[in-house]
Amino acid sequence: MRRLISGTSLAMIWMAGAAFAGPVADFESEFREMYADYRTALFMTNSGNREKSGASLKALGAGWSAIKLGYATTPPPQYEDDPQWGEVIAEVDALLAEAGAEVSAGELVEAHDTLEGVREVFSALHLRNGVQTFSDRMNAYHAEMEHVLAIDPATLTKADLPGLTGQAAVLAYLADEVAAHPPAEAREDETFAKLLKALQDSVQALNVAARAGDIEALRAAMAGLKKPYSKLFLKFG
Repeated sequence: MRRLISGTSLAMIWMAGAAFAGPVADFESEFREMYADYRTALFMTNSGNREKSGASLKALGAGWSAIKLGYATTPPPQYEDDPQWGEVIAEVDALLAEAGAEVSAGELVEAHDTLEGVREVFSALHLRNGVQTFSDRMNAYHAEMEHVLAIDPATLTKADLPGLTGQAAVLAYLADEVAAHPPAEAREDETFAKLLKALQDSVQALNVAARAGDIEALRAAMAGLKKPYSKLFLKFG
């Protein structure tokens, strides 16, 4: 016999769902604020400016401390069953301490590489727990873009065209994923729309050049990939 759910039961289910959504959304909001500081720290350590790198790391440390204060021992609902939550906290602590020491020593390249490890920790956390954010989609695009940029444009030949055509198609798909899932604060933001279009245009240029077999246009398109991504990542990624 089919079982009916009473109005009272439905109300209880709805309230439980609402209560669950609140802590989830609260954490994600706080996390994105901290992650904005993380993006700035990545950018500054890559810029060669020691003073600004130190300041950005200090801001990141403050944001991360706020996350730990609220969630280190009581993870948000989306991560409460993750047995590695404590390891995530410890790993990020260690990476930030290492990056701070490297900035103090003027080792900005090393600090940048160390900070890249923080992104990997968060990506693994999300993957384990079935969470996918705008930043994860940006990171997926970045990883594929780096494969393209690892190719030396000066050595390009017609033999490289099939591989690059495939990579360009993957980048186009990942750019579409970025466009289809904007962060909440960017949905009506004209700056986001402008930066996103620049990213999409750069991928389109790569696709057109690869399909046309135009080596010189390919070289130019490859050189034009990084800047649009970097601008979008720094502001919203």
